[in-house]
Amino acid sequence: MKLRVISFALIAALFLAAPLVIDRYYLTLLVPFFGYAVALLGLNLLFGYGGLLSFGHALFLAVGAYTAAVVTTKYGIMHFEIIALAVTLAAVAIAVPLGIICVRHTKIFFGMLTLAFGMLFHSFLFKFYELTGGDEGAPIRRPSLLGFDFPSMDKIQFVTGPFYYYSLALAVIAGFVMWRLVNSPFGLHLKAARDNDRKAEYVGVSVNRVRLVAFVVSAVYGAIGGLIIGINTGLADPEIAYWTQSGNLVFMTVLGGFSNFFGPAVGAFVFIFLQDFLASHMNYWRFVLGVVLAVIVIGLPRGIVGLAAGVLSAKSRSRKKMEEARV
Repeated sequence: MKLRVISFALIAALFLAAPLVIDRYYLTLLVPFFGYAVALLGLNLLFGYGGLLSFGHALFLAVGAYTAAVVTTKYGIMHFEIIALAVTLAAVAIAVPLGIICVRHTKIFFGMLTLAFGMLFHSFLFKFYELTGGDEGAPIRRPSLLGFDFPSMDKIQFVTGPFYYYSLALAVIAGFVMWRLVNSPFGLHLKAARDNDRKAEYVGVSVNRVRLVAFVVSAVYGAIGGLIIGINTGLADPEIAYWTQSGNLVFMTVLGGFSNFFGPAVGAFVFIFLQDFLASHMNYWRFVLGVVLAVIVIGLPRGIVGLAAGVLSAKSRSRKKMEEARV
């Protein structure tokens, strides 16, 4: 536990110091990373802790981005905190009815239902042009942060400066809240429902209710992640709700390791920067990216974090054996 806290503090310090030592271009990659990290915390609540794999989670990324577009352009509300509240309410309003339908099912049936609703929402974004902008998307105006507008900054300065630190703070707070949640009695109930739902119901766990709450919380995290991503690009694009985006979220989760709390965030970091590196150095980067990621996933079934944890555990056992041998 002590080692985990120290590691987390070191990582946070590195992210805090990043704007001082690395190029702005890489900061523009770190901001969407914070957004994906928040969204994946929510997805992993469903998948890693609840055993429910959603293939339509990009729907909630789109909810966050498009709510921000509507609030800033249609209503002229520019305070990030109010926008985040509107995004949260919109995510809850959509997630509750969808969750009531979806959590009655598990395994592939749950996955296919979420995929179907995700594609329905993607179609909605194209059809209702006046509200969503259709295939052109909807612009998101730059919000104020804690009441400060930063009028002297251009977009890049804003994104790599105050918004970078604001997004980092949001990701840390979201991570802390999720950590407390999964280690609470609710988290234990959710894991019990994942391992054996019949036994969980027998000991008094309301399985569908627990799963519904997890679904709604996951949706809120996804929408907040979509809000961060949307503000970073300044546009709510309908492709953010497409099924391939949901596939990317699942891939990031598996890549980092869904059995570990921080695994999905590590997977998002590796995926984003590996994709950027390959795209900037070769024409057939999609093919190479697919091969590289497939090899990693097949070779590391527990993900990158799972491999690291296994190595550290092996070293710890080896050290204990050596100490016992000396005694």
